[in-house]
Amino acid sequence: MGNDTTIFWFRRDLRLTDNAGLYHALRDNEHVVPVFIFDTVILDALEDIEDRRVEFIHQTLAGLKAQLEALGSSLVILHGNPVTLYRVLHPRAVYTNHDYEPYARERDGAIQKLLEKKGIGFHAYKDQVIFEKDEVVKDDGKPYTVFTPYSRKWKAALTPFYLKRYPVEKYTGHFKKIKHQPFPGLEDIGFQRTGAQFPERVIRTGIIEKYDRTRDFPDVHGTTRLSVHLRFGTVSIRKLCQVAQQKNQVWLNELIWREFYAMILWHFPHVQTESFKPKYDRIAWRNDPAEFDLWCTGQTGYPIVDAGMRELNATGFMHNRVRMITASFLTKHLLIDWRWGEAYFGQKLLDYDLASNNGGWQWAAGSGCDAAPYFRVFNPALQTKKFDPDHAYIKKWVPEYQTDAYARPVVEHALARQRALNTYKKGLG
Repeated sequence: MGNDTTIFWFRRDLRLTDNAGLYHALRDNEHVVPVFIFDTVILDALEDIEDRRVEFIHQTLAGLKAQLEALGSSLVILHGNPVTLYRVLHPRAVYTNHDYEPYARERDGAIQKLLEKKGIGFHAYKDQVIFEKDEVVKDDGKPYTVFTPYSRKWKAALTPFYLKRYPVEKYTGHFKKIKHQPFPGLEDIGFQRTGAQFPERVIRTGIIEKYDRTRDFPDVHGTTRLSVHLRFGTVSIRKLCQVAQQKNQVWLNELIWREFYAMILWHFPHVQTESFKPKYDRIAWRNDPAEFDLWCTGQTGYPIVDAGMRELNATGFMHNRVRMITASFLTKHLLIDWRWGEAYFGQKLLDYDLASNNGGWQWAAGSGCDAAPYFRVFNPALQTKKFDPDHAYIKKWVPEYQTDAYARPVVEHALARQRALNTYKKGLG
């Protein structure tokens, strides 16, 4: 790269506007080269070579590269283990934004040590959240484990300073002038096209204004579909919080839930593989592979559950209300370990985010912080009556519903509920 070159490393922040780390890199340096690494540690763990998320990243990078080339620069795309790649790079400094997941923390720590040995600075900034790490904690300095007091403290701490945008455009002349860089195809990194349709990167204020009234109805286009853009940083969280403050406090609360779960993962990384409440790991899960397969494929005989799973499999999206219903059904009706369901969502969700996915699954199972109590077992029929009363959502995804071709229920609700209560009581002592 050369000693006059500074690297900006894109990760979960795939945009040129209002990007904290990119702003600091350009403001502090005159020859900034943007880099993205297809991280083989992450990619090699993906089971399906037709992965919608990889295709979304690939498409987004094509747009970023075009923007950079219009500025006389380009985007360097690498493929490999970032730690190994940085061993052979000798830039003046590396700038990036924080990532809070356990693997990312381990990776970044290793790279920082490696660079420091060479006298190269590693500078990381807060960008994907409004408040991080210890910025919103209890008065005694301990992390919150209940959402409502966390959200109150979060809102009390919020000032216009935290929503101020980073004016990257002031310093775009500091991108290094380089020739157009090669752009690998999906096949070059071991993947194939899916033909997926991705949600537009559009902030629909009309939907946000009505969000509190429409968000629970899966047949209504009542949510913004911005979650994938938040996940990969193609929109700014600061911009979204500004809109939420002005338009809808319920939508703002959803953004705060995202930060709450990110904070939980930061302070309690064991939740990635273990229950937040350790005693919940004593539950004797049934873990029936055949029943798990029926759940995965949307053949449980419970229409709202099957509609949700089929929507997920077909599109990579599932409505949030339906996520709760399907997760409750797996963990309570079928008594299958929440980790199985979390991993399946982790394979399929376009907006998959470790902290939020883990938090949602542990909430449904009762094992998480501020979770639904174990004795709360969603009744799919009542959920349908409340949130899909005309069965419009169900009929869209389960066309054989109300015909002889539709699957028989895998278990009877009252029996399953009582079995869950007995199993949880026994496991929890």
